[in-house]
Amino acid sequence: MSSTVLVALSGGVDSSVAVAAMVEAGHRVIAVTMRTFCYAEEAATESARSCCGLEGIADARAVARTFGVPHHVLDLADLFKARVVDDFVSEYSAGRTPNPCIRCNTLVKFPALLERFRALGVEALATGHHARIERGAGGGVRLRRGADRAKDQSYVLWGLPNEILGRIHLPIGEMTKAEVRARARELALVTAEKPESQEICFVPDGDHGSFVGERHPDALRPGPIVNPAGERIGTHRGIARYTVGQRKGIGIASSEPLYVRAIDASTGRITVDREEGLRVDRCWIDEINVLADLPRNTWINGVLAQFRVHQDPRPVRVRLEGERSARIELSSPIVGIAPGQSAVIYRGEDLLLGGVIERASLLASGPAA
Repeated sequence: MSSTVLVALSGGVDSSVAVAAMVEAGHRVIAVTMRTFCYAEEAATESARSCCGLEGIADARAVARTFGVPHHVLDLADLFKARVVDDFVSEYSAGRTPNPCIRCNTLVKFPALLERFRALGVEALATGHHARIERGAGGGVRLRRGADRAKDQSYVLWGLPNEILGRIHLPIGEMTKAEVRARARELALVTAEKPESQEICFVPDGDHGSFVGERHPDALRPGPIVNPAGERIGTHRGIARYTVGQRKGIGIASSEPLYVRAIDASTGRITVDREEGLRVDRCWIDEINVLADLPRNTWINGVLAQFRVHQDPRPVRVRLEGERSARIELSSPIVGIAPGQSAVIYRGEDLLLGGVIERASLLASGPAA
C-alpha cells in the first residue's frame, strides 16, 4: 500500500538512490534537504562542497527533478547549532570525544523531519543509511547492520527510539555501495560519481581543534604533558586538539610511541603513556537507548561491542544498571576507549543498545578520569 514518505536527500549518491527506491515502490515521495550549521557565513569555502552544503542542495534539487518529486529545503541551523555544534564544542573543551553524527540523527534529523512534515501527511521517513530495519508480525522492529559491512552505519543510529524506528525506511540497507553506484549510473543521476563525505559536515577541513578554539578559546590554551608518574615532559597546544588514544601530533620525542592516556580539563593536563598503559578492560556508559527486550541487573553474555564507526566489534558482556546506564566488560583489553564516544552492543546483526562512554577502567590502575 502506498503512503506519503519523506526522503532526507543530502545530495549524495546513497540518498539519491533511496529516493529512486521509494518512488519505484509506489510511494508518494517528498524530498527534503536540511539546512544546517555549514551554511553560516563564517563557514569555510569547503562547506559548500560538504554533504549538506550549497553544492549538496543543488545536487539534491537535480535528483528530485529527475523523479518529478517536490523538494524542500528545511532550515534547521538554529536547532543543529544548539543540539550538535554547541555540544561538540563543549565536549572537546571538557576533554571528551563526541560523535556529532549520532547526536544529529538522534536529536535533529529524524525527530525534526518527521514532526515538521506531519502536516503534509508524511507517515514515514526514508534515508540513505547503510543499515536495515526488520519489521515483525506484531509491529515490532529490529535495527540491523547493513548488508555492506564495510559501509554499515547502524552504529550512528543507536540513539533512535523504537517509536521512530517504526516510521523509518532504509531502502539501500540491502545493497552494497557498489550496487548503489551502479543503480545511480543506470538512472543517470548527477550524484552517481560523487565522492563520499569523509569529514564532519560543519568542520569540512578536518581541523576540529581550531573550530573548537574559535568558539571556546580556553580549549586551545597550552598546558603540561605529563608521564604516568606526573612528571612534566612537554607542553601541549590546547586540549581541544587531543583525544584519548591519539598517537600522532603529540610532539614528544620518545624511544617508544606515546599515546594520550587521559585529559584533565580542570587542570589542563594531558597524560601520555606507552600503548600498554592505555589498555581498557571495562567501561561504563550513560544515556543508553535499549532497542531489545533485555534483562536488567544481570550479565548479558555472547554479545559484541563497537566503540567507533568502522571498528571491528569486540566480544563483551554487558549489564544494564539503572534506567540510563550500563557496564561493559571486555573479553580481552583494548586501547583507545575515550569518554564521550559511543559504545554500541550487537548480537549477530541486531543492534541491542547503545550509550555514551562516561568512563573507562585502565587495566593496571583502576577507573580513569
